[in-house]
Amino acid sequence: MDRIIKAFTFKTDVYAEVENDATFTSTAWIIVAVVSFLNQLGARANANIGDWLLGAVVGTAFAVLGFAVATYVINLVGRVVFKADVNFGELVRTLGLAYVWQIVGLIGILGAFSVTLACILSPLIFIGWILTVIAWFIAVKEALDLDWFPTIVTVVLGWIALIVVNLLAGLVLGAIGIGAALLF
Repeated sequence: MDRIIKAFTFKTDVYAEVENDATFTSTAWIIVAVVSFLNQLGARANANIGDWLLGAVVGTAFAVLGFAVATYVINLVGRVVFKADVNFGELVRTLGLAYVWQIVGLIGILGAFSVTLACILSPLIFIGWILTVIAWFIAVKEALDLDWFPTIVTVVLGWIALIVVNLLAGLVLGAIGIGAALLF
């Protein structure tokens, strides 16, 4: 819990700490999975209960996959292009901890109660996303030990990979929805 609080307060030393703590790897994956699920619950709160839960579970699977792909890309770019001394596990630990900011998406559940409330909360959810990106920059800078420019390039490429996974997820889920609608 102490590390999560440090991540929320942008204490950079916590990323160096978890980078070197191999026992934190499973905790980082758990953080990503749990926070993704809670974020998905908030994002899909306007659906009926069955679609809400199914969408949250499927969305979580794609979010974790997207995290893994983004981490892989950041690892690859950091090592190959910028010659950083890093491995996938170190990045999973640092980026997994930085992922805690995605918990802000849970407040989207409150938007299910009224459209006005959803409009008021949307900027807060967007701010949570921006804070996640900032936390990723800090985490990657600590893990790769690079200057800011290569760090920013590396994270942007990772986020592009994450966006591609999300787009593919949307296409897959859309196709399933259309198929189900045609069947029933």
